[in-house]
Amino acid sequence: MIHRYQCRAGKQMGTDTCATDPEQASGIQAAEKASVTFPLETSVGYQLRTTNRLMQRLLQTKIEPYGITLGMWYFLRALWEEDGLTQRELSQRIGTMEPTTLTAIAGMERGGLVTRKRNQQDRRKINVFLTQRGRDLATESIPLAIKVVETSVKGFSQREVDLLLALLVVMQNNITAALSSEGVDGEVESEETL
Repeated sequence: MIHRYQCRAGKQMGTDTCATDPEQASGIQAAEKASVTFPLETSVGYQLRTTNRLMQRLLQTKIEPYGITLGMWYFLRALWEEDGLTQRELSQRIGTMEPTTLTAIAGMERGGLVTRKRNQQDRRKINVFLTQRGRDLATESIPLAIKVVETSVKGFSQREVDLLLALLVVMQNNITAALSSEGVDGEVESEETL
């Protein structure tokens, strides 16, 4: 029996005959695959994403015992740097859409980590402030995040770490410029930040 795929594959390969046995069809599939190659091990994007996901997984295991989810982590980091940001400022700093930010803030508020207060100068704005418990988590969890980063660059010299960071900034600038030339805003919703 001749399978449709085998005939289609044979025609795409420029042959007039259809593959009639599985071994020949397998060879055709391999040839098709070889004609368009972009192996994952040589894809910078794939490698960056995989590394980030692994770092996030490790961080998550470290912060969960403190009642911090990975989703909360980003917002807490921003508030530890500057307490009292508005909901919109938090969205911009973290790179999330405002509905995502509102959901995260509500969860942190229920967990006793933040409070929301209407802005005195502009009643339309709501500022987010850390509670004492939220502030205290910084001293416990920031060292955990530092350890995750240290684990990820274990065996690197400081020069190599500095070079890696510099190269990542260059990549980010290149991509932002490319997006801009396409008429697309360079700010994207972030799912991952250590």
